[in-house]
Amino acid sequence: MSFIQAIRLAWETIRVQKLKSFFTVIGVTIGVTFLIAVVSIVGGMSRYMEDDLVGKLIAVNSFSLRSRPDFQVGDATQAQRNEWRRRPRILRTDVDPVAEALPPTATWALESSQNLDIESQYATPRNTQCSTITEQWFTIKKMGVTQGRLITPQEYNNGTPVVVIGQDVADHFFPNLNPIGRELKVQSIPYTVVGVADKQGSVFGQSLDKFLLAPERSPLNRWVNPHGVIDAMIIQGQDDTSMREAMEAARATMRARRHLHPTQPDNFELETSENALDFWNKVKGYLVIAGIALPTVGLVVGAIVIMNIMLVAVAERTREIGIRKALGARRKDILNQFLVESATLATLGAAIGVALGIGFAKFLAAVSPLPAAVEVWSIFLGVGVGAGVGMIAGIYPASRAALLDPIAAMRQET
Repeated sequence: MSFIQAIRLAWETIRVQKLKSFFTVIGVTIGVTFLIAVVSIVGGMSRYMEDDLVGKLIAVNSFSLRSRPDFQVGDATQAQRNEWRRRPRILRTDVDPVAEALPPTATWALESSQNLDIESQYATPRNTQCSTITEQWFTIKKMGVTQGRLITPQEYNNGTPVVVIGQDVADHFFPNLNPIGRELKVQSIPYTVVGVADKQGSVFGQSLDKFLLAPERSPLNRWVNPHGVIDAMIIQGQDDTSMREAMEAARATMRARRHLHPTQPDNFELETSENALDFWNKVKGYLVIAGIALPTVGLVVGAIVIMNIMLVAVAERTREIGIRKALGARRKDILNQFLVESATLATLGAAIGVALGIGFAKFLAAVSPLPAAVEVWSIFLGVGVGAGVGMIAGIYPASRAALLDPIAAMRQET
């Protein structure tokens, strides 16, 4: 019997015995559904964290010099958190020595932030993230404006009270109005809006467009930090190699300024996208384990069900097997027939599981902030695993069918 003929016979059996076929494939279907759904969600989350979330918060090939981590998530101990709080702040006087130590190609900017109440004559006051920045900040962040303009070098130098605002701030404080040239008050001090920044989107349903940016020398700076203190010095290299060189230069300079001995750990933070992704990578590892364990349980159950139903099929078709052997069918033909039938059933279940897994992932992405990206390789893996489970589960029943004595087989159901 050819392989094509075996498949045709398997499909005919599935068509005739629909209910039995359904119970045969359901275990494989559930296992593959979990596999596709988990892989899609984990893959989507990875892309989301690496490209969207961290890509927006930390610029490419850049790091931040801070007194403590900005991404304080994960399993940090209370002792670690206490150590972070005891660290000295980054001072404005640290900036020039660090800048002088950097490679010539490095770009840097300062940033300090605080949540403050801002108001306009067109809307109610609202608590908003207010930041003071230096000139290269927009270049490092690769952020432009959709309305108006960026802050000019003269305004940075003079500390002019002008601001660039996020889209959500513009929509709230200037509803149905052009915000350019209009006034916002921060701590009762008026600032002129000169630009509306490119829309940044959201993270897990939380908007990234609720911000206000002003020159570092503007009056706002005294509200976001004590005099002479900054939150972060953001440094960007041309590529990953130059970024690493800049990190080592900044580390050496800060350790020298703080008189740290070689055995003493850093009492400051050099934070990259890798630091921000550390926590996610741990979570991702747990999700991958779950993504393997849950489908495995379903596939094992599916394999046991397939094997038992195929054994029942062999018992029910004993006379058929005997007749086929009497007419010249070899053991190999009988073995192939039942193996192909078992594999076809499992592959059908896997295909249904792939469709359900993709549908579940898309549904979850549509009704929740969780993204989902269907990996093409997972589709082939799901179908391949399903076929493999069917082959393995069908070996024992197929072997029993192939070893039946034709005379005894025909006599059994006479």
